[in-house]
Amino acid sequence: MPPTDRYVTRFAAEPPQDGLPYGRWGDRLRVEFLAACLRIDDEGEDLGEAGEIVWCPDRTYNGRTYVPASTRTTTGYELYGYVSFQPAAEEGDPTDLQATADFTAETAEANPDWRLDLCEDVIDGWRGEGGKIAAITLVWGRPTIGGGAIVTAELADLAVDQCVLTDDRFTLIAPDNYRGDILDIKLFDANGKELARESLYAEDEDEDA
Repeated sequence: MPPTDRYVTRFAAEPPQDGLPYGRWGDRLRVEFLAACLRIDDEGEDLGEAGEIVWCPDRTYNGRTYVPASTRTTTGYELYGYVSFQPAAEEGDPTDLQATADFTAETAEANPDWRLDLCEDVIDGWRGEGGKIAAITLVWGRPTIGGGAIVTAELADLAVDQCVLTDDRFTLIAPDNYRGDILDIKLFDANGKELARESLYAEDEDEDA
């Protein structure tokens, strides 16, 4: 195989290791996430009360596990974020739980043209050739159309991560904004047919146009 001209970290995160949170563990994560929601700067908006939390699959990167979450509020906002922690050793519980959260009024219900409902946050950096930095980005969400089986993250058409849908939810950890290239998130069916794609910067591109 010839050398590649696209030298970038790929599939750096572990695939999901556990099912979606439930029981006592789910309750513990819920407490952490709701506490982060209470710390949100509401910018003078009435965010209302959080509803049922929707969890996405766990992903582990650089020794830390991330479990994304979102919830709709009684006033129509979406609260989104994640809980991260140090995985448990052979015996014991996960440690160093940390949570972050934010809010948005842009929901899938208000945007019927969306085919993928995405959230993202930069969690790390990766230094590549010539000191160029890639933003290691946590991406999570769900398709708004049926028939999907797997979601990929692609940088200049190079797959850098993928996640099988779990209850129509996915989590990715991938390098973004590297050498002028930005992530595309793509949805495929079980036969490998592309059903949808979204850029993390689609809204910004539309505004520039």
